Amino acid sequence: MNWSALDWGILGPALVAGLLVLATHVPLGVQVLDRGIVFIDLAIAQIAGLGVIAADALGLPEGGIAVQAAAVSAALLGAWLLTWTERRAPKQQEALIGVMFILAACAGIVLLASNPHGGEHLKDLLVGQILWVNTTQLMWLAGVSAVLLAALRLGWVARLGRFGFYGVFALAVTASVQLVGVYLVFSSLIIPALGTLGHAGTKRFVLAYGIGAAGYGLGLALSALLDLPSGAVIVWTLAACGLVGSMVFKPGRLQAGN
Repeated sequence: MNWSALDWGILGPALVAGLLVLATHVPLGVQVLDRGIVFIDLAIAQIAGLGVIAADALGLPEGGIAVQAAAVSAALLGAWLLTWTERRAPKQQEALIGVMFILAACAGIVLLASNPHGGEHLKDLLVGQILWVNTTQLMWLAGVSAVLLAALRLGWVARLGRFGFYGVFALAVTASVQLVGVYLVFSSLIIPALGTLGHAGTKRFVLAYGIGAAGYGLGLALSALLDLPSGAVIVWTLAACGLVGSMVFKPGRLQAGN
């Protein structure tokens, strides 16, 4: 193990990025499980990524405002389509979400086919570049997260009906997918929520945030010590923390302890 790799200058901003992602993804993940549409995050993240790929194919400056606008527009279009399909075919919604995911994924592959760096771009989209986040990206993510959390807390989302949930979801995923990648977006949404099934209210959110924070912290440390890809390792540590959390903090066990 390379203990000198535990450099807070690199791991610190990455951990902050993970915590900011969890800030919005934990409450949204709970709603996703409650609604039974587990794969919506994969679909929306892939659609937002497709917007980034399309912007790159058009020659727009990487990381610029135009690219962000393309990602947000694509994600909101996906949100609108999911709102429409939920209204027209609610029983088939999960299947339609899967179809949208695979179509967006294949469209991205087609757009990257002629790009000599296509494989690298696709890898970045899937596993992200969490170790290389900068202050500007963190401030942008913090601002978006604060607005979305306020919208959820104050009930603004509910006033917009079906589209409110999908729209907020699209904005949250778009803000995070370019930093942490599709796989970590999915894991951050589903694993903490899954690991706290049976709990409710504030207790569930506290436990879910704890699972998520432990997963990110442990994953970043192990990836640095073992010189392994951070995104992939964090997914595994999130899963491990979710499993341990679900066993240690079983609702029945907590009640017995009280």
